Amino acid sequence: MGGGAASGNALVFPLRRKSPSAPHVVDWSAMTAERQEQVLGILLRRAGWVTAADLADRLGVTARSVRSYITAINALAPAGDAIESGPHGYRAMPSAAAVRDELAGAQHGAPRERVRGIIRRLMGAPEGIDVFDTAMSLHVSDATVEADLRRVRGMLTDSELTLQRDDGMVALAGTERSLRRFLTRVVLDDLDERVFDTEALERAADAMGVPAPGLAEFRAGLIARLSGLGFAVNEVAAAEVMLRAAIAVERTRRGRSTPEADDDGGPDRVRVGEVLDELAARHLGSHLTPADRRHLAGVALVSLVEPGESSDEPERRVAEAVSVALRRAAATYGIDLSEEDFVRGFAQHVHNVVQRSHEHVGSRNPMTRAVKLASPLVFEIAVSVAGDLADELGVAIPDDEIADMAMRIGSLVGAEPDAGDVLTAVLVCPGFEGMRNRLQVHLERALGHELAITRVETGYAQDWAGIDADLVLSTIDPSSTGDDRIVRIQPFLTSRDIARVADAAQRVRRQRQLRGLRSQMRPWFAPTAFIRNARAAAPEAMIRLLGDALMREGVIDEEYVASAIEREARSSTAFTESLAVPHAMTMSAVRTAIAVAVNEQSIDWGAERVHVVALVAFSETDRAAFQTVFEQFVDVFADPDNAARIVRRGDTLEAFLDEIAALIDAPA
Repeated sequence: MGGGAASGNALVFPLRRKSPSAPHVVDWSAMTAERQEQVLGILLRRAGWVTAADLADRLGVTARSVRSYITAINALAPAGDAIESGPHGYRAMPSAAAVRDELAGAQHGAPRERVRGIIRRLMGAPEGIDVFDTAMSLHVSDATVEADLRRVRGMLTDSELTLQRDDGMVALAGTERSLRRFLTRVVLDDLDERVFDTEALERAADAMGVPAPGLAEFRAGLIARLSGLGFAVNEVAAAEVMLRAAIAVERTRRGRSTPEADDDGGPDRVRVGEVLDELAARHLGSHLTPADRRHLAGVALVSLVEPGESSDEPERRVAEAVSVALRRAAATYGIDLSEEDFVRGFAQHVHNVVQRSHEHVGSRNPMTRAVKLASPLVFEIAVSVAGDLADELGVAIPDDEIADMAMRIGSLVGAEPDAGDVLTAVLVCPGFEGMRNRLQVHLERALGHELAITRVETGYAQDWAGIDADLVLSTIDPSSTGDDRIVRIQPFLTSRDIARVADAAQRVRRQRQLRGLRSQMRPWFAPTAFIRNARAAAPEAMIRLLGDALMREGVIDEEYVASAIEREARSSTAFTESLAVPHAMTMSAVRTAIAVAVNEQSIDWGAERVHVVALVAFSETDRAAFQTVFEQFVDVFADPDNAARIVRRGDTLEAFLDEIAALIDAPA
């Protein structure tokens, strides 16, 4: 019997531990599914056409592989329409998000999904999990689980949690509040830009052991009730508040409650807490504990409620730090940030930022990418202010918070369009006069801030080339083709017509701006500071490489390079998916100059992968050039097709500049 038992035990171990000498087997199906999910992620973020070449480069595969991924993805959609194909490439359709969720859920064996599964086990087992038992249940080696635990440990940075080890047992140690914060972050990070999709949020929460089928109703009720109480509500923050409520209900149901508070936190917390408790009982199946009511009400007041509505006034040190940071930014960028109401409101906002940081509440801003691209200079001012505040107040301020600050600063410093920004337009509309008059009135009402109709033509025979205007709005087909000024509209104006005219106006206005850049840009580029296919795999290495080139030109010193690296650490300078524009936080260069690296293979730059890196050194005397570079040079690369053309053909500095000039001179 003893020998039999020993023999039986011996047979168990090969199942629990894979032999070190066993060959590594690549799970090609999991890899393909992960690539398909990456394709959907890129298309959903871009929200427009993306070429096969661009997708192939970002994935590190061939265009043929991309086409096979697209075919497989569409096969997963009920109507076969997750991704649309066209002359301009591919774009995501409404069903794409659901297919992405399905792919993510199917990848139980993929590293990311396996790590999430281990986190779920750790959250549900305060005594810990057995590494070997976990490996067996997941059908992987214990070495694989150990590697996954190292990934979990890396995710615990700033979470106030630790992984504690006792032989083969591993436990997640920390307070219940910290555990809940960490679980919230895991769910929201998995959602990425879909954090505002309530159905996706419900699925992601359920995957982490938090069933929450009533979140859509919870969200609607929360916004309506808080608005009814007189609060100005920031709807984009609702996801975190309602997810935390769902987690609180589920953890309490499992006997994992938080300590009771000594007081109720004030009248606003009481009112908001009562709303949250009522909604939790109605839509999540249980009341909140008094401690959770108080805590979640505080989270709502610093994230969901707009500044000025919270009962908490800014601390003196916060108000003083805001005043100093705004004065410094105003002096650096030559703008006025001293308006009293703005400063007061900005201080209240920063007070909430500090409270969110202490509470580990994320600020998910869906406008971050758009703000960064549309207003690079305003975003840069916000980075400067945020940097000073982070240093003075000792809090981390991420890009989403910086974008929120940029929107507030932009509302103050953004100039209204002057007469020079308004385009001229001629309306060509033969036929009934009453219809023509109504059309003109509707155009001016919808687009009066964009253009001024200077003349109305009523004849069918027109000298199209002879019409002197920025745009020609016509209800008839022109006899000549190729004139990009002509926009065909319907006699009875539709929303599609308005969008078409607005796009054309934006195209013309952008072309004007870029022509101003062409006349100024050539002297800025240092002849010896152009690098093709630079061997630098990370932002800091690339900044040092380009910085060395400008130092050899006598333009900057080592201190400027160090400042550019520090600026990059505050917020990524990847302003488009193809271009990064690193720069220092001071204008201390001897003269304004640009060093450029153009890489055929994209390199990681923050959350993006870029092909072109332009290290810009500004001098104090060229303060005005700062805005020109950011608002216009970045604009050249905003179109992925433009960027691809420049990368493909710009093999020397002259060729690089010629391609930019050709794009600037192209018809609007």
